[in-house]
Amino acid sequence: MLHESQFYTKLYENTNEIKENVSDKKLVQCNLCGKMCKIANNDLGFCNTQKNIDGKLYSLNYHRIASSHIDPIEKKPLYHFLPGSSTYSIGGFGCNFSCLNCQNYMLSMNSYNEFNSTKILPETIVKNAINDNCLSISWTYNEPTLYFDFARETSLISHEKNLKNVYVSNGFMSEDSLAETLKFIDAFNIDLKFMDDNLYREICGGKLDIVLDNLKAIYEAKKKYNTHLEITTLLINDLNTDEDHIKSICNFVLDELGSEVPLHFSRFFPMHKMKDKSPTNIEYLLRAKEIAIDLGIEYVYLGNMPADNNTYCPSCGELLIAREGYCNRNRNRIKEGHCMNCGHKLNFVLE
Repeated sequence: MLHESQFYTKLYENTNEIKENVSDKKLVQCNLCGKMCKIANNDLGFCNTQKNIDGKLYSLNYHRIASSHIDPIEKKPLYHFLPGSSTYSIGGFGCNFSCLNCQNYMLSMNSYNEFNSTKILPETIVKNAINDNCLSISWTYNEPTLYFDFARETSLISHEKNLKNVYVSNGFMSEDSLAETLKFIDAFNIDLKFMDDNLYREICGGKLDIVLDNLKAIYEAKKKYNTHLEITTLLINDLNTDEDHIKSICNFVLDELGSEVPLHFSRFFPMHKMKDKSPTNIEYLLRAKEIAIDLGIEYVYLGNMPADNNTYCPSCGELLIAREGYCNRNRNRIKEGHCMNCGHKLNFVLE
């Protein structure tokens, strides 16, 4: 089903653009993400989900997904948002990045068509989530920014049924689309891949400054919308594992966000166009956690490896949530958002 995109500009209505592109009188610019693709008539944007048809931009993925699954919310990973609950996870094809190490490249580097995707209505997604005892709907597996209209429509319906909504994202939205997204998404896990713009460009095809600005905007949204934020960094040998790189990530969180924002360091495994790389040395992840805690990050977790991922009170050390894999218990040590032992205010969304 074709659906006209909300975020685009008809450049052919701008006389300056017409002079620069005299051969294309139907050129449009997609304003959905930081790519800001200029798309000629009958062409697709970089993500392969937005198409210019006769001077109008359409989302080809509207009401279409490639995959759905019931996941523990901790798998997103979100450790402080509805802990112990299930989330109805959906995703599709396409991405606005081109990460050489992409885990889901079979989806993110592919394009929609009527044979490899499934049509599903927002009402059906909400019904499925409720029937499967999920407390939230997660837009994941590929970049959710590309779903904006579909996600908003679904979220508005799901909120009426007391379901929360989650984005697992690379954080490369445009300023305008993020401002609207913050109105209907309750929790974000954002990948902060590197603290080096050259690596963002070379490995991902993105830009660091846009991601950092969006992280700050999401964090600020907590004041108005009670938006929850967690951050994941995939550590890759020889790219972002040195101590200075880890410290720069932690210092950004501490200086621009808050010490209470959960930080997940995840282990890399060879994938896609990085099959020549070795799995991340476990000592690097253990050291990253140690550095983050020493600098003052209150909650630090390790992914894709065996680790102590329990949650402890950052003030008194009380065990708050004990985790075995994605299962957790001991939530009774948290009362009205505070540690029952010392009263420290905790960064959790429990309902």
